[in-house]
Amino acid sequence: MEIHRLQDMFKGWFVGDFEPTLHKTQAVEVAVKYYRAGDNEAAHYHAVATEFTVVVSGEIRMGGRNFTNGDVIVIPPGEATDFEALTDAVTTVVKIPGAKDDKYVVKHSAA
Repeated sequence: MEIHRLQDMFKGWFVGDFEPTLHKTQAVEVAVKYYRAGDNEAAHYHAVATEFTVVVSGEIRMGGRNFTNGDVIVIPPGEATDFEALTDAVTTVVKIPGAKDDKYVVKHSAA
């Protein structure tokens, strides 16, 4: 048996093409993410990976919709979403396939 700490991993990612990782692979990426109320991420998309986000606890907003404990959000490649923690929250995120540097921030043009 090996014991590791999630906080020692790269931003909660513990399986994938990261350093450090518990299992280095390009097949999948897995993370447990902890958020404080108000934490957010700009709108972005993945060109290759499908992202599965499970809300383990708390309430979040993605793509203008609110989600809570037990909700599973599936975001296909090319679909953009933003993220905001409405309360302290924990999510588990799985991306298939793992695709290094497959995160593209949506640039808003000036009107």
